Amino acid sequence: MSLTLTGFDGKIALVTGAGRMRSIGRPIAVALAQAGCDVVLTGTGKSPALYPDDEKQAGWRDIESVADEIRALGRRALALVSDVTDPVAVDTLADRIEAEFGRIDFVVNNAGSTRGKDRQPVTTLPVEEWQRVIDTNLNGGFYMARAFAQRMMKTGRGGAIVNISTLGTRLLAANTAAYVSSKAGINALTTILSGELGRHGIRVNAVSPGLIDTSRMDDMGRTDAWNGLVKSFIPLGRAGTGEDIAHMVAFLCSDQGSWISGQNIYVDGGYTNVPLLF
Repeated sequence: MSLTLTGFDGKIALVTGAGRMRSIGRPIAVALAQAGCDVVLTGTGKSPALYPDDEKQAGWRDIESVADEIRALGRRALALVSDVTDPVAVDTLADRIEAEFGRIDFVVNNAGSTRGKDRQPVTTLPVEEWQRVIDTNLNGGFYMARAFAQRMMKTGRGGAIVNISTLGTRLLAANTAAYVSSKAGINALTTILSGELGRHGIRVNAVSPGLIDTSRMDDMGRTDAWNGLVKSFIPLGRAGTGEDIAHMVAFLCSDQGSWISGQNIYVDGGYTNVPLLF
């Protein structure tokens, strides 16, 4: 007898930040569809001029391309442009999903701030960069969890919320104050929510990826320096993939993960300590 993850048939999943081709959000959305979910995808409506070169060459269409992949699996997909930093927009999103599907079962808070000028010492960190990162990663996670937990509680069917955090909260490396502080806040929010929502049958967990080979990391290149980093700091000998994270998210949403809540699970290939990455 083989082991198959169950608990997905007829369920509705929402994945934020799901529009990039080489990413974490897209594999999560596809994995949940493969498991049996209909999937709502959100993104910010990023201009095609800002797409990575491989997406431009592929004729990528952001969340619409991911929606097409999900429909090809025989599942329903709804692609919506939405801004997690705007609480009104989040409530509007929740209302739209409720009107379209009548329920929400799984929420994956994957949307994250882009790597930018925030990677510098606190003493030189522009206030607007701090606010940009906190608004997306921490405030956005709070708005999403609040809005969708309210609706999960109303339906009384339970569900799961999975927040995407980072290994950086363990490393606490210099020059990562905004990003790591935002994700440390998400870890705390995860634990608190699990205590508040457990009696409603709602599980809340965080997944903390290590070094994942996505377009988000393209500013680091894929040179000998990258390969040396992987060899030196990842015991399992390779960078992670979006699918590695997606598999953990799917497990946490499944029947087989139904007694796991309030946890922050590191998916990092055994990565333990490296400066200035996240």
